Amino acid sequence: MPSRATPRPVGTVTRGTTNPNRLRRMDRWIAATHGAELRRAADPVAVDLGYGAAPWTAVELLHRLRTVAPHARVVGVEIDPARVAAAERYARAGLAFRHGGFEVPVHRPPLLIRAANVLRQYDEDEVAAVWQRLCARLAPASGHSRGGLLVEGTCDEIGRRHVWVALGPEGPRTVTFATRLGSLDRPSDLAERLPKALIHRNVPGEPVHAFLRDFDRAWAAAAPYASYGARQRWMRTVRDLTADWPVTDGPVRWRQGEVTVRWGALAPRA
Repeated sequence: MPSRATPRPVGTVTRGTTNPNRLRRMDRWIAATHGAELRRAADPVAVDLGYGAAPWTAVELLHRLRTVAPHARVVGVEIDPARVAAAERYARAGLAFRHGGFEVPVHRPPLLIRAANVLRQYDEDEVAAVWQRLCARLAPASGHSRGGLLVEGTCDEIGRRHVWVALGPEGPRTVTFATRLGSLDRPSDLAERLPKALIHRNVPGEPVHAFLRDFDRAWAAAAPYASYGARQRWMRTVRDLTADWPVTDGPVRWRQGEVTVRWGALAPRA
């Protein structure tokens, strides 16, 4: 009897650019905001989708998740089989590597899918279908859980500036802006790292453009706080933003150079 052919992975090969510690801001946010969901699960599985030419990000994700969920497992998924073969020597208990793409070839619905710098090369009109496919693979919501989390976004080569969208099984929830404050001239510098769903929408008339405009204005108004350091200026800026924008986090996260806003406030106009 002929063997069944292995399904072709969904997606295209990325450039594979990666650096150690590049995704630290995203990982720390995930551990802080999604750690309780991971701890509650009997077998919490996380997927590092499109980890690139070297598996550093998958190794680091396992380490950071296990600080909050000691039983977490990570599966690195890559569409390039040569990258999977090269990563195998890093496999160990709790860390595995598989050939695949947006179909996410894991046996158990994951509680986390992290896709960083993966959709950068795709067209904007392809993003919604990819999001829908990935969200459908997440662990579903239940009486005691909001379900799995998809975190999709873009950062610079050394992880100083990062913007990501968090999605649940029901769809997009929030957008997070994160930066090394010492590298920032003004908040709109983060515009170049907007994820594919938003980067072409940073034009007058779109919500994300209005948000970044207000962010810059609040930053300018908070200039007197710069004498106390960039962190204090950022925190005052974000506090002022809460008057007009649905910021979902608080000072603990702001101190990290972050701010999270509801997706609906920044979503592209139809």
